[in-house]
Amino acid sequence: MILRLRDRAVRMLPEGRLLPESVWQRRHTAIVRLCLAFAALLVLFGWTQGAGQPAAVAVLAAVALPALVATTPRLGRKGRAAATTVSLMAGSAALVHLWEGVTEAHFIFFVMVGVVSLYQDWVPYGIALVMVIAHHGALGTIYPTAVYSHDAVHDPWLWAGIHGAFVLAASLAHLASWRLNEDQVLSDPLTGLANRTLLEEITHRVLQRGSAVSLLFIDLDDFKAVNDSRGHAAGDELILVLAERLRGCVRPGDVVARVGGDEFAVVVTGGPDVARAVGDRVLTALALPVPLDGGPVTVHGSVGVAASTDTEDRTAGALLRNADLAMYLAKSQGKNRMVAYADGMAEAARHRAQMAQDLEDAAVAGQLEVHYQPVVRMSDGRTTGFEALVRWNHPERGLVPPGEFIPLAEETGAITAIGRWVLREALRQGTAWSAGTGARLRMAVNLSPRQFSDGDVVADVTAALAETGFPATQLTLEVTEGVLVRDVDAVVASLEALRALGIRIAIDDFGTGFSGLSYLRHLPADVIKIDRSFVSDLPTGRSATTLITSIMELARTLGLDVIAEGVETEDQRRALADLDCGHAQGYLFARPEPAARCGRHLPARLPALPAQPGAPGLERLPGVRTA
Repeated sequence: MILRLRDRAVRMLPEGRLLPESVWQRRHTAIVRLCLAFAALLVLFGWTQGAGQPAAVAVLAAVALPALVATTPRLGRKGRAAATTVSLMAGSAALVHLWEGVTEAHFIFFVMVGVVSLYQDWVPYGIALVMVIAHHGALGTIYPTAVYSHDAVHDPWLWAGIHGAFVLAASLAHLASWRLNEDQVLSDPLTGLANRTLLEEITHRVLQRGSAVSLLFIDLDDFKAVNDSRGHAAGDELILVLAERLRGCVRPGDVVARVGGDEFAVVVTGGPDVARAVGDRVLTALALPVPLDGGPVTVHGSVGVAASTDTEDRTAGALLRNADLAMYLAKSQGKNRMVAYADGMAEAARHRAQMAQDLEDAAVAGQLEVHYQPVVRMSDGRTTGFEALVRWNHPERGLVPPGEFIPLAEETGAITAIGRWVLREALRQGTAWSAGTGARLRMAVNLSPRQFSDGDVVADVTAALAETGFPATQLTLEVTEGVLVRDVDAVVASLEALRALGIRIAIDDFGTGFSGLSYLRHLPADVIKIDRSFVSDLPTGRSATTLITSIMELARTLGLDVIAEGVETEDQRRALADLDCGHAQGYLFARPEPAARCGRHLPARLPALPAQPGAPGLERLPGVRTA
């Protein structure tokens, strides 16, 4: 019962931030030295006042001894702060007695309260207040003239309360100053939410109480597109609205923080079930459109959840790191979802980080190479061109699956430089093959959405064509519907500029993105590539046959060519031929191979041009297709 009352009283006290260990140690060392110097000065002052050796010994015992105790590390912060507070208050009481009740001697208590406030902890405040009241009351009763020099000698406990009230007022003034200063450095200036520092300190404090704690890490999906298309003022307005919604998703006692430009976190008292309930409310609240100038905007979020019960490392840093890892997994799984941390995620993250570092070195070390897959004309089976696909030959792991390193390159931005290198290498090879065969072989190269946002695609392509001499009319650049996630107008303008050079634009993986038919209205295109997922159901899947028939009819109506991807069986080839599909590619015809092994697919045999030694250093790139 007593412990519950104590805990309730402690929770009622306003809590400030915990000082960093290095800062606390510096302050504590300075206060200990002050205590020892205070003891020495009191002894000297006592001698000037005629006090004898017993008084000197008493002063040293009351002031210096607690200061020496305060140097013991095993006492912890609160124990050591308590010891120095006892030393300072005992020294203040000694000065009052040595000065025989001189009123000005009492001012020393207020000075020492200011010193104690440097700990920014309630324990020293409480000890200081209790010692002042006990000294003025008890010793004021026993030695009234040594403590008071006025009528207070007749009612020492009343004046003990008055002095205690003044000390408490001084304490509260220091506390108010401390908290107001913290409000300026521990809150987000835009939203007023807690910042990352305060978030970690609150989490640490709750963990110290032994309670179950969960943390949600929230990252807004594609928020950069809002800043790019609407401007930063609109982005700030959106952040303010979403911050208010997050406040409405939590319970009293939970804390919402903004830890980055478009990143938030929520500290929840409770286990995983409570956290998931809060996370569900967060996803629902974020999904509601936000009215802004220029029209409403809907921004979803990816949420990672970590609970103190799920890990042995019960620290604020570990909890935040685990929630962050879970959030990144939510991003990789398609965004707008919640993922809970599980064992193994940290190891997977370390592996991913190592892969990212290895990928940075791959280009410089010449580990990247281009493989080519022929595109076949269905009417006669002749090769009319190739698609260039990047491969990574890791020195220890061997050939890394494209599905593993391409998304990583997209995420880190490495795909932009990789894309430039693949384009130049493919055009060099295409130039050599065309010259050797006398055929106008086409070369298809994939462009990543990040190449449109992180660089100047038109300039890069123009420079590659000029450098290699490859005819622009024989180049096909493949894009997915994902390029329109960013600045639609800028992407369309770039594609139109490329088409003006004579380059053909192909929509890759058609029908699997946001809305194939609606996005086809925006993308300037010459070719539709039917995704392998539709082709795999041929010839037995009636829905696949109907869908491909519809795509073929749409393409004919719009004057577009069609290429079917992923053809692996003769039955699939015949079904596509019956549907009058113009071109196809897939394992039935050939797997992607290095240039040196592609000769049998050429109209005439020609030795492949040796690859350039060492791809250029990565800058932080956007994308290349994998298969």
